[in-house]
This record gives sequence, C-alpha cells and structure tokens, in this order.
Amino acid sequence: MADIKTTDTLFFDKTGMDKGSVSRIVSNALQGCDDGELYLEYCQSESFTFDDGRIKNASFDTSQGFGLRAVAGETTGFAHSTTLTEQSIARAGETVRAVRAGRGGTLADPPSGTNQQLYTDENPLPIVPFDMKVSTLAEIDAYARAKDPRVKQVSASLSGSWQAVHILRPDGYNVSDIRPLVRLNVSVIVEDKGRMESGSFGTGGRVTYGEFLKTESWQGAVDEALRQALVNLEAVEAPGGEMEVVLGAGWPGILLHEAVGHGLEGDFNRKKTSAFSNLMGQRVASKGVTVVDDGTFHDRRGSLTVDDEGTPTSRTVLIEDGILTGYLQDRLNARLMNMRPTGNGRRQSYAHHPMPRMTNTFMLGGNRHPDEIISSVKKGLYAVNFGGGQVDITSGKFVFSATEAYMIENGKIGRPVKGATLIGNGPDAMTKISMIGNDMKLDPGVGTCGKDGQGVPCGVGQPTLKIEQLTVGGTAV
Repeated sequence: MADIKTTDTLFFDKTGMDKGSVSRIVSNALQGCDDGELYLEYCQSESFTFDDGRIKNASFDTSQGFGLRAVAGETTGFAHSTTLTEQSIARAGETVRAVRAGRGGTLADPPSGTNQQLYTDENPLPIVPFDMKVSTLAEIDAYARAKDPRVKQVSASLSGSWQAVHILRPDGYNVSDIRPLVRLNVSVIVEDKGRMESGSFGTGGRVTYGEFLKTESWQGAVDEALRQALVNLEAVEAPGGEMEVVLGAGWPGILLHEAVGHGLEGDFNRKKTSAFSNLMGQRVASKGVTVVDDGTFHDRRGSLTVDDEGTPTSRTVLIEDGILTGYLQDRLNARLMNMRPTGNGRRQSYAHHPMPRMTNTFMLGGNRHPDEIISSVKKGLYAVNFGGGQVDITSGKFVFSATEAYMIENGKIGRPVKGATLIGNGPDAMTKISMIGNDMKLDPGVGTCGKDGQGVPCGVGQPTLKIEQLTVGGTAV
C-alpha cells in the first residue's frame, strides 16, 4: 500500500484537519446511502516546450481539493472544493446527503485489502534541475536539425506530475496512493522540393525523469519522429475500398481501445447502450482473440495501486479465446449488476466523479510471425500508426485515420500511403481477425482516454493482426 505517512502529512498534518474527525463527518454525511467516499487529492505538475530553437513555454502548478460522493440506488450526489477544512467537508456532506431518499437498499461492501504499492513517495519533479530539463530539450532540437538538412522545424516537450490521493469511506476504510507521471514528446517537420511533412513520437510512464533524459532515450525519440516524417515525404495517396488490413503491434491497439474497450465498460452495458450488451458468455471475436485490461503493471501509464474509489486494480480478462467473459466495473455499476468491482473506477481529478474506465487494455499475442502475416496478403493495407478516431459505442461503428501506413502487394510491403482511414464496426471487425502475431507489445506510454468530458492516462497494446476485410477510405483519385 502507498505511504500513509505522505498523505497523512499532506491532507491532515499540514491542513490542521484531524483524520478521526474527518472520518466521522464522512460517516455521518453518507449514513443511509448505498455507497460513497471522500476523495482527497494533492497534485504538482509542470511542463516545458522548446519550439523553433527556443523555450516557448514553462509552467508549474500545484492543486489540491476534495470530492465527496454519496450514492443511493442509481443516483449520485457529488460536491467538491479546493478548500481542505473540516467545515468545508461538512458543508459538502449537507449537499450530497440529499440523495438518501433514493437508496436502493443494497449496501456496498468495502474494498478488500489493496495491491502491493506500485510507486514510492518520491516526487520526480524537483529531482532534475530546471536548467537540465531545458538544456535537454535544446539538445533534442540541435540533434534533430543535425540529423538531416531537410528538417525545418522541431518541437520538443517534457511534462511531469506527482499526485497523492487519500480515500476515506463511511465504514472507516481508508487507503492512499502515490502516482508519478512523466512524458517526452518530439515533433519534426521536414521539407523536400517544396513538400512538407511531419512526424512525431512520444514516450512516458509512471517513473522519474531520469529514464527519459538519458541520451540514448531522447535520441531514440528524435530518430523515430524523423523516420516517420521522412516516410511521409515518400507517401502517395491511399487507394480506397474493401481490402485486407494488417495492424502493426503496439500503438495500433488504440483501435481496440476505442472500438471494443469502451463497449465493455460496465455503465454502457448496465444501461444496455453498448454493442456488447447481453452477450456475456457468447462468441464476440475470432478464436484465439484474448483481450485483457490490467492496471497492475509497474511503471505503465495506465497503472494504479488502487482506483479512484479505493478498489485494488486487477487483471480482468474481457474476451477469452473469442468469448466475452467480463466487463470493466466501478463500484456503482458492479453493485447494480450484481458483479464484482474490477478496480476500474477512475476520475480525472477531485472535481470529477468516478466512472468505469480502462487502465492498460491489450490483446494477447498469438503464434504467427509478423512476416508470415504480411506474406499472406495479396493486396491490402499495413497500418502502423494511428492518429485520431471516432467511435459510436451503441453501434460499434468507428473511423480511424492512419498516420503511417503502407500498401501490401503480393505479400510484400510496398510504398507508404497517406490519407488512409479505417472504417468499420468494432464487434464485426473482431470476428474477422484471421491471424494473430507473436509480437505483442504495449504502446510507448502516451495514451489519454476521454469519456464524458474527463481525461485519464491509459495504455494500449496488441500484436500484429490481420483483419480479413475492412473498408479503407483513401484519397487517391
């Protein structure tokens, strides 16, 4: 479990609040409710951007506050404030207890224990001096420009945050978590014969800055961003039509996250608005397809010791060998569906209420070599990286734009193409997976998941996959 002394100092010793008194306030406020909690949060964050040869932005922010939630049946009462005093929490209690009339009569059990602590209380922000962070970004700029004379613009950013949370429930259960998070991004624009193209690469995780300030790490990020930009310089317009599609390993798992993962969240299935509603125990994907959500990986961007309701994160098998076996659950939806919370109750901050969200969601590897998968395609598209996309949870329909893709001709990777979009239906696409690679990998640590106006860090991953038929939207005339 995370260091209780750290959070006790932040939320009680420094504020003058007494933990026992706060616990009694929470118990009184939530008496007669089915569930609820007090969520205390302290966060420091900073960011630096080096653009066009100079430092363009440097910011530092400290925030703190609480969110008090009461749950009765399906109704939620929620109040939050930046003022950490017993009086402020008591006033919030008067507000949220109004929902008690809707109590469903099923009192939620407290979380059982907690995971082993994933992160120490070491704050990554002050460890590396300001000058070193800025000078590293300047080195990135110089290195990228020296690599290739076609480089015209370089943008590099470094960001970090350190978050401490403490959760108190009305039954006296309380738990803490410490959550560091850092990220490095590099973007390059190249020009050749009047044509300009861009490439970018990001990496990060719940670690200190040290790993990403190593020369070999940031140089690797620059090399990859530049490689993508130069590939795009050679790209031709993508053709359209229905064809076989091969998805690369790692970051292309974002399609799985959006087109399938959201549809397996508990709230959508309880309300029967998901394309996967009422399909538990049924085949929803090809044989060999196993999809997992796991928030327990050390250092991964989507990993937490406990979720934002105090439930330990876990490894949840969502689809096993093509059969739907689980949903992602927070406490409210799990109780109403008579299921077990899976540690997926997440919120953006103390000012937001929790809801079912993914942590690190990925497909397990198969037994096919990636070369074998490519060689099996007579004519198709090989999509390696993705940008933005849109998904309709109810129907499962999706549209995703590929930022790096190649044509496959007679089993060989051909010219890079630009302007390719993948159009399809998530549940349908899962049944058309015919080959699964043995090269499963997770993304480099840059994912942020949006839902109902909230954003939370997440991870994705998958092996190389062959989908028998997808609609490719192209720009070729």
